[in-house]
Amino acid sequence: MERKFIVRMFGSLSVQLGDKKIDDNSSRTRKVWLLLAYLLYHKGRTVTQKELIDLLWEDGEEKDNPQSALRTTFHRVRTLLNKLDERAGHDLILHQGGGYIVNPEIPVELDVVDFNRFVREAEETDSDEKRLELLLEAIRLYDDDFLVKLSSESWARSVALHYHEIYVKLVKDALAMLERAGRRDEAVTVCVKALKIEPYSEDIYLHLMINYLAMGERREVISTYEKMSKIFLSDFGVLPSEEIRNIYYDAIRSSNETTVPMEVVQEQLREPEALNGALVCEYDFFKVLHYSTARLIERTGAAVHICMINVSGEGGKALSKRSHDTVMENLQEQIRINLRRGDVVSRCSVSQFIIMLHLANYENSCMVCERIIKSFNRQYPHSPAELTYTVKPIEPELR
Repeated sequence: MERKFIVRMFGSLSVQLGDKKIDDNSSRTRKVWLLLAYLLYHKGRTVTQKELIDLLWEDGEEKDNPQSALRTTFHRVRTLLNKLDERAGHDLILHQGGGYIVNPEIPVELDVVDFNRFVREAEETDSDEKRLELLLEAIRLYDDDFLVKLSSESWARSVALHYHEIYVKLVKDALAMLERAGRRDEAVTVCVKALKIEPYSEDIYLHLMINYLAMGERREVISTYEKMSKIFLSDFGVLPSEEIRNIYYDAIRSSNETTVPMEVVQEQLREPEALNGALVCEYDFFKVLHYSTARLIERTGAAVHICMINVSGEGGKALSKRSHDTVMENLQEQIRINLRRGDVVSRCSVSQFIIMLHLANYENSCMVCERIIKSFNRQYPHSPAELTYTVKPIEPELR
């Protein structure tokens, strides 16, 4: 039977021969996998010793005897490959002309090569139907970005960026064609996978929500928006685009397609889980509540204040991403449990919460903020965060 190596580089690096497989998920020998990946990616040409030395020790490490270090690493590569077959390492990797090459006599199936072929054939075909199927084949091959475990290596990083850009373009092209063909289920599948690889693409979120809405999956539209909104606000301090928000509002408004009894509407309006403490909501809805309250106090003259609690590191410096996310999550809970059920809180930026306090004057509102900060510091005495606050009255809505 013909020996054929199957190599996967999108996502984890793996090499399979028959029913045996090795991959870089369980190995700590980083340079071994880097060397193997580089040779496989450049199969078809002899790679010089100097090129490999520069690849493996670009930081100047092993400078005293790099040839010896390279030979040692190659021995480990062959030992690793021999797990597939006792001769696999020596048969697959050949020493030739002062360098190394993947044996051209042995078949090697490489997902990157197949991906490039699908992309090239898609560009060359005149048939829209054939082009779409080729795009979908390429998208299916792309399990994740190129060599994710080696993404800190400069060579792998530049190649990964190249393929990532191609993949995102393929996804957008394929989605447009799937939607024109009315293949909504497939479009959703493509979007869901793509957002795991490119989680910050508003365009892909937009396609996903449009397709869910076309399928009547309004709950999925709402869930997708809430997930996206949380990611964008947490990582960038911005809300989704107006176009995406409008689709979200359409999904909410069209939840009841027929006339419904008042009792059903009341049930829908009832809070699903009546927790103690403040109401936590999305910033979009906080703004609507603010508009309503400003109109109300124009007539009643009631005292309502808004408070902003700011998070920073010591001396105003930025916190690390991990510390920042933990602080914001813990602080939101402390705000909620230290407020009344009639109060409202929302995250309004990467590092700020906005609070609406009903029937509270300026002094009482300041006391509430002090209580929240003291409660947080008592609960998390070793937190690196510094908390500050600002209090302002809500101005009446003037006509």
